[in-house]
Amino acid sequence: MPERSMIEAINEALDIALEDPAVVLLGEDVGATGGVFRVSDGLQQKHGADRVIDTPVAESGIIGAAYGMAIAGMRPIAEMQFMGFSYPGYDQVISHVARIRNRSRHRFTAPMVIRITYGAGIGAAEHHSESAETIYAHIPGLKVVVPSTAGDAKGLLLAAVDDPDPVVFLEPIRLYRAVKDDVPEGRYTVPIGVARVAREGGDVTLVAYGSMMKDSLIAAEKLAAEGIEAAVVDVRSIVPLDIDTIVGSVRATGRAVVVQEAPRTAGYAAEIVAQIQERAMYSLEAPIERVTGWDIVVPLRRAEHLYVPSPERIVSAAKRTLTA
Repeated sequence: MPERSMIEAINEALDIALEDPAVVLLGEDVGATGGVFRVSDGLQQKHGADRVIDTPVAESGIIGAAYGMAIAGMRPIAEMQFMGFSYPGYDQVISHVARIRNRSRHRFTAPMVIRITYGAGIGAAEHHSESAETIYAHIPGLKVVVPSTAGDAKGLLLAAVDDPDPVVFLEPIRLYRAVKDDVPEGRYTVPIGVARVAREGGDVTLVAYGSMMKDSLIAAEKLAAEGIEAAVVDVRSIVPLDIDTIVGSVRATGRAVVVQEAPRTAGYAAEIVAQIQERAMYSLEAPIERVTGWDIVVPLRRAEHLYVPSPERIVSAAKRTLTA
């Protein structure tokens, strides 16, 4: 099984998806340039400019065009270069894309994927480092997927393309080239809505997704060096949320730390904490901890490391649950 970076795995998934003539990829610079991060490198040359489409710098137009294609029977994949650039297209998403199944009483659906890069950690400029997954998770009618490994990125993206309804596919910028793992060759899918236990442990459960998985696994190694065994659950998709796997681990350990890169207030970690409380309160040995970004605009390069949750902050939170 070949080892691939997340960038390479997503490129493979797009290449396979484009074998279906109903699939098109559209976005700014996805064609001739191969994408701002080279995710779609070589795809326009292979599949043609009418299948891998360079668009104007107009996110609302990209989502609107993809929506029209989707309700007409195609399966478009729309790329938003950065989370902070996706907001001009948000009105199309919340007002039309997410509602069409309900609005048409199931006569129409929008089988489209909206790929959005998100998160900090590469020293990018303003609007390039945001983690606003909650605003998409809050919209009924959307699924929201966040891979943390190359193998999952390929399998989840192909599952998203197959989905009969719109899927927001969030790609953690920081992991694009920072993780490599075994990626099966050819076509396969990873089911949306199924979490992964990335590490077993009996003392505390760390719950994370996307960019925060790498740091949570590092934190688990640091805790293990001190004799504390942490289970790590990779949420994989925040809508639908596999709360059963999360609760199963928390019931076994009695302690939980939920980690997100997004700002703290009203972040998705709060939703996970609430659902653990509802289902596993009598198994808890300590209050649930949250490790998050801060309620500020993501700072630029010089102070970025002070914003992004670190393994040390996760370790400290885990220890607090053990001494509470």
